[in-house]
Amino acid sequence: MNPYIPLAGLVALATVFVLVAIPLSVVIGPARYNRTKYDSFECGLQATPQPANGGRFSVKYYVTAMLFIMFDIEIVFLYPWAVAFGSLDTLAVVAMILFIVTVFVAYYYDLRRGGLDWD
Repeated sequence: MNPYIPLAGLVALATVFVLVAIPLSVVIGPARYNRTKYDSFECGLQATPQPANGGRFSVKYYVTAMLFIMFDIEIVFLYPWAVAFGSLDTLAVVAMILFIVTVFVAYYYDLRRGGLDWD
């Protein structure tokens, strides 16, 4: 017996459930449309209106987010390397040193350009 048959059955069952449940909820569910139901709600306060210039964020928010992602990915690469450190050869150690140097060069560049300064 193929071990993937139960998995295929589960995928088929989930697909049938989705294809039946969504249209059924539209037919059976109550349709009470009012302004309050579709208004945005945040922490019990009314949402503030958009500013005239579009409400743009500073680029520094995005730079900080990209730095977080960059160092988060670095940690994801470092964990398996650290676990297998005892069984790695010299090439793996040199490759990780080059990777860490590259990441810290980017960090130093961003630090010098003022990407981490919050005005």
